[in-house]
Amino acid sequence: MDRKIFSFITHLAFFTLLFNDFVSSFPSGYNNGHGPHGYGLVSNLDYRFYDRSCPRLQMIVKTGVWKAFKDDSRIAASLLRLHFHDCFVNGCDGSILLEDSEDFKGEKNALPNRNSVRGFEVIEDIKSDIESSCPLTVSCADIVALAAREAVVLTGGPFWPVPLGRRDSLTASEQAANTNLPSPFEPLANITAKFVSLGLDLKDVVVLSGAHTIGFAQCFTFKHRLFNFKGSGQPDPNLAASSALISKLKNTCPNVDSSDSKLAALDAASAVKFDNAYYVNLMNNVGLLDSDQTLMTDSTAAALVKSYSENSYLFSRDFAISMVKMGNIGVMTGSDGVIRAKCGFPG
Repeated sequence: MDRKIFSFITHLAFFTLLFNDFVSSFPSGYNNGHGPHGYGLVSNLDYRFYDRSCPRLQMIVKTGVWKAFKDDSRIAASLLRLHFHDCFVNGCDGSILLEDSEDFKGEKNALPNRNSVRGFEVIEDIKSDIESSCPLTVSCADIVALAAREAVVLTGGPFWPVPLGRRDSLTASEQAANTNLPSPFEPLANITAKFVSLGLDLKDVVVLSGAHTIGFAQCFTFKHRLFNFKGSGQPDPNLAASSALISKLKNTCPNVDSSDSKLAALDAASAVKFDNAYYVNLMNNVGLLDSDQTLMTDSTAAALVKSYSENSYLFSRDFAISMVKMGNIGVMTGSDGVIRAKCGFPG
């Protein structure tokens, strides 16, 4: 057999095995009984849901995310966060996109989202392009899920197949957003409890926290660690041990109220590259947020952090698996919900 052909077949076999290992890691569809639609993977979602009704969907979303990223590299992290914040409030139903109405106060102005969550206009632009090709066919919830995946891929992270067929909600809840979304100030036990209530677990907490390998945080979310950690009047000893890092952070976030909305990279080593450096930072005790570094206070979580810091493939694989799990929280399918014509309005 020709050497080139043999080499090609060998490489093809290797990548086939690698792909099969990756895909086989995804759990099969199930409904674990949390609420009317269930949490976890819901069997009525289908990877090929729009193959006939909107065959260009994935390319339209990919192009829309790429155009937005070209103008603003921060948008990748913003689109990923938008998906998280949608799913954690009454399921992945596009409710975070809704404007306030006479009937409800939406989630955009909830405390965890106000002046923080971004990317609404990107999703609306993508939706407009999709409506031109496939009117009233694709839900905003599915667009958010696909855009999050494309944002990760665009920054060097893993690709994963996104199950589709979600329907959009008719309402949103500011109160639920204030209650359900994890806070960067919460202890690990509280954060884990919020994940568990949605059918996720501690491993998902550790894996999905790895999204902080890209993006930025406002100074108010960590400034107490620079100047008055736990009321001591001193910096957090972990951050203080890195004189270069704490000096840079103090320059970015001086101890004045006017600096609260300034931004610092969650992962200073690679703020726009999706990699496992976030976990290396935690191993070196320089995670930016309390909710990041607190992962090292639990033996199970710390062991996972160590594994991911040493094996970027393992992190990429597990991140993709956890994203599929999260993307199926409380979804509506079939005749439930609606397909919105514009993502900001229920009708």
